[in-house]
Amino acid sequence: MKSLTAIIAFAAASTAFAAPAVEKRTSANLTAITVKGNAFFKGDDRFYIRGVDYQPGGSSDLADPIANVTTCTRDIAKFKDLGINTIRIYTVDNSADHDDCMQLLADAGIYLVLDVNTPLYSLNRDSPLLSYNSKYLQNVFATMEAFSGYTNTLAYFSGNEVVNTDNSTSTAPYVKAVTRDMRSYLSSRGHRQIPVGYSAADVDSNRLEMAQYMNCGTDDERSDFFAFNDYSWCDPSSFTTSGWDQKVKNFTGYGLPLFLSEYGCNTNTREWEEVTSLYSTDMTAVYSGGIVYEYSNNVASNYGLVTISGTTVTNLADYSTLKAKYASVDNPTGDGGYNSTGGASGCPAKSANWDVDGDSLPAIPVAAEAYLTSGAGTGVGLTGTGSQDGAGEDVDGGQSTGIAVTGSGTATTDASASANSSSSDESAAAILAPPSMTPIIVGALVTSFTIFGSFLL
Repeated sequence: MKSLTAIIAFAAASTAFAAPAVEKRTSANLTAITVKGNAFFKGDDRFYIRGVDYQPGGSSDLADPIANVTTCTRDIAKFKDLGINTIRIYTVDNSADHDDCMQLLADAGIYLVLDVNTPLYSLNRDSPLLSYNSKYLQNVFATMEAFSGYTNTLAYFSGNEVVNTDNSTSTAPYVKAVTRDMRSYLSSRGHRQIPVGYSAADVDSNRLEMAQYMNCGTDDERSDFFAFNDYSWCDPSSFTTSGWDQKVKNFTGYGLPLFLSEYGCNTNTREWEEVTSLYSTDMTAVYSGGIVYEYSNNVASNYGLVTISGTTVTNLADYSTLKAKYASVDNPTGDGGYNSTGGASGCPAKSANWDVDGDSLPAIPVAAEAYLTSGAGTGVGLTGTGSQDGAGEDVDGGQSTGIAVTGSGTATTDASASANSSSSDESAAAILAPPSMTPIIVGALVTSFTIFGSFLL
């Protein structure tokens, strides 16, 4: 372990490490959301997320939609008309000024759930050890530094669908380590303890294990909430036909707030009948709402609620149907039957579909640990050299906490693990920003990593 003097010297040697602290920004006219038991609260009132996923332009024209006041003004008018209270953004420019748009969102009563990663700065599913490094965490922390002063920052996602198969479950310790590090950064830097959690893939064979894993172990390791992307309700359907009744049953007693980070199957005409169930007492003892995929349309996937052309936004049929459904469905009165005590889960046992044993996590890289006291400084935005290959970066390797690392960079808990131990079947970057975007090639330094997943289809 390096001494504190060595840590400080290492930090001072880099302009990224020595970057000036970002001024804390505020939007003071919205009550900050808190966690009580397995639910979100706005003051003393239960808070249910009614949201849309928001990233106009998609992967083909990746841009920060709330760094441009013209863009966000245009779309916030639609958000108000639709009747939502939350947006999810998958990628922001953490070097940009967001004061105006965050204030406009607050004025409209709208909260932000934010993914803290970008295609260039994110975990790599095939090489989690190398991509879990100080350069990566500096950019994650810089994003949090830029947004943690806003009272309408509802929550942070540490990752999205990083674990997407049984073969990729061995990356879970790195996802959980990032979640731990983000929570530690907020606490160490004196920020409001904004909820930090994970957006999981809806994989039947390990969905529950992933949820249990993110809620097991010591208090400093556990997430503040758990979410997953769910497209299993395809109209015409029902609470039972979709299998949502079984998911409620499986998660009954789970100690963290649970919500859908993406939903809205479009196999057939979307009637949004799932909204009725999601905000009824059939589900509210376990679920705290959800976020519809997605606001703006991409013709290749056709999930959008609107089309955008310059300053003109045109409502599609799904927009009108969803707006009517939201207007007709009220939240339950009272507390919705939530579990007020919450509590930790037991860690899932290692099995054929869960390649993690216990709760040993990689230690935070030493240089990144210094940010907890000195601050992360400013981020690099949507450019930069990237961090996924870990070249020249401070990488812990996890040895101090019992995580052995195979030759492919995959974490296991067996010190004698084969160098060819489990990793993702896909030659893909398991980015903590949306891994479900249409494949694109990113940067000369990361040309071997292709980005996958449900975001920006």
